[in-house]
Amino acid sequence: MDLFDRAAEVESGARAPLAERMRPRTLDEYVGQEHLTGAGKLLRRAIEMDQVPSMIFWGPPGTGKTTLARIIANATGAHFEMVSAVLSGVKDLREAVAAADQRWKMNRKRSILFVDEIHRFNKSQQDALLPHVERGTITLLGATTENPSFEVNAALLSRMRVLTLRGLEEEELRKVLQHAIDDPRGLDGKVKVDDDALAFLAMIAGGDARRALTALEVAAKYGGEHVNRNAAEEAVQQRTLLYDKGGEEHYNVVSAFIKSMRGSDPDAAVYWMARMIEAGEDPRFVVRRMVIFASEDVGNADPQALQVAIAALHAVELMGFPEGTHPLTQAVTYLAMAPKSNTAKMTYMKARDAVMKHGPLPVPMHLRNAPTKLMKNLGYGSGYQYPHDHENQYVVENYLPEGLRSEHFYEPGDSGYEAEHKEKLAGFRAQKAPKEPGEDG
Repeated sequence: MDLFDRAAEVESGARAPLAERMRPRTLDEYVGQEHLTGAGKLLRRAIEMDQVPSMIFWGPPGTGKTTLARIIANATGAHFEMVSAVLSGVKDLREAVAAADQRWKMNRKRSILFVDEIHRFNKSQQDALLPHVERGTITLLGATTENPSFEVNAALLSRMRVLTLRGLEEEELRKVLQHAIDDPRGLDGKVKVDDDALAFLAMIAGGDARRALTALEVAAKYGGEHVNRNAAEEAVQQRTLLYDKGGEEHYNVVSAFIKSMRGSDPDAAVYWMARMIEAGEDPRFVVRRMVIFASEDVGNADPQALQVAIAALHAVELMGFPEGTHPLTQAVTYLAMAPKSNTAKMTYMKARDAVMKHGPLPVPMHLRNAPTKLMKNLGYGSGYQYPHDHENQYVVENYLPEGLRSEHFYEPGDSGYEAEHKEKLAGFRAQKAPKEPGEDG
């Protein structure tokens, strides 16, 4: 690096966002995650002993996953290379591994490969890392906001330690903010921030240090040399969209989303969906709510609704964003306008109540499986009538256990296709109904 490069780096650092400028450089500067970084804890001991294994940092945004990876590289003297799972492919991984291999052969310098959003790597990309982790060519550090048990290949996961990070407490966030106010890398003591403004910024961040520091930076620009509570609120007013994935507002928005679809209001349903998407919600979470809704609130009134919801999930995974908003919008408006029925939920609850009340009633003999001669001799399957041998593929038969044959669990409504089910089922049940004395048949 020549003098011009050094000058450019310094200038770039000065222009960097406050959250980047205040990134901790050592464990002693790091705030939070005491269960990992405290005295005698696993991660601190691994760094102090210079025996850091391949690891995955799993936790919410802004909890220090990338920072920990950089601290490890600095403390161990390893070369640090960062790739994004969103932007990188197998070719990039192979080049990074080849460089790491050469670095070790030439200088005996170890390499840390940090993969941000590792859950976004597909199977082939994760498989490409596996042999190099096994051989120790690289120390792989991954960061994810998603449960690694579901998002990372079992083979790769078995060779890595998973460390769980938690959202920062408000007191920890206040410490982070105060450090940024005082430190020369931050506001250098040139801005006074009132206690209630500081408390507000820590609260509104929802455990995310990056969000807290970004809000402080905006507040300092808005409020000048003195940031009071009003200036802090003005600085983050666009974040009244705040959608803390673990907090009350999260559940409020999700509830409004579902109730808007249930109430056949596509305008409101799309609005609440946009609130979730624009606040960074995982699209799969949104689509899962749609899939549940398609069965719970639409059901057989429009069987196509479930297919539309599932197709939206596949489309989003195929297309990514921002294009993925199109199938999401198509699906949510379809569900909002579909005929509504909650019979799927109610039918199951009735059947469950019967199971819990009556226990494991015996399977009627004519419905039992008879794979052996002994079972046949015992009467298993005897008297079973095969519906396909009868007109219209229907025969009057009892399929419920003795004692439940008068029970009706499925009661179709009058909406959509269920009206057809209702009429058809009424005919079937009429044929099964016991005849009164003197009736024909």
